[in-house]
Amino acid sequence: MLIFLKLLLAHILGDFVFQSEKWVANKEEKKIGSSKLYFHISIHSLLLLIVLQFNAQKYWLGFLLIIISHYLIDLLKLYLQQEKTKRIWFFIDQLLHLIILLITTFIYVDFKLSIEQVINEKNILLLIFLLLTSFVSAIIIKIIITQWNPESKKENDDSLAKAGRYIGILERLFVFTFVITNHWEAIGFLLAAKSVFRFGDLTSSKDRKLTEYILIGTLLSFGIAILLGVLYLYLLNLL
Repeated sequence: MLIFLKLLLAHILGDFVFQSEKWVANKEEKKIGSSKLYFHISIHSLLLLIVLQFNAQKYWLGFLLIIISHYLIDLLKLYLQQEKTKRIWFFIDQLLHLIILLITTFIYVDFKLSIEQVINEKNILLLIFLLLTSFVSAIIIKIIITQWNPESKKENDDSLAKAGRYIGILERLFVFTFVITNHWEAIGFLLAAKSVFRFGDLTSSKDRKLTEYILIGTLLSFGIAILLGVLYLYLLNLL
């Protein structure tokens, strides 16, 4: 674990702390011909040497694996990403880097991970309830409150696309987490925070139906998340 944390620290510093937006833009524009790309790789090399305490004799293979793969993965992203797929390629890029860090760690650490450690009753139960809390609940709430939907699509509506759906998913995941970690007081803070942000919209709209619609959706969202959290803890205790 210690060596992985050292490698991860070097990666975070190199990719996020010591890389500016101008460098990223320069790499996207000039790609393999960008000097910032090679500065970026050089910084990663230096950071790796520091966290590995300049022990090149012991870690030379891992050092080369990380640096060469980092260069190739960055090039792959630069040439394959498009304006619409930048977000996807960002996560693909970071996932590939993490996989290389794990492989490097396994070279030096005798670590065994069995399928039973990953696919077990508790992990499957948690995954099921996370899916119920996020996606399944969203569909259930939509089905319930659609009959009361007072809003019509406005041309000048400046709301983000699907923002309500993602806000609902995030708030239910927060509530679910608070319940299973026994931090019930945090649910009150979350509900209060949402009420504050929504208060201006409800006041300016002067629409009673819209207010009731939002309250129903909010209470359903929080209620389902709390119910699922309590049910998860009950089932977890039975395993």
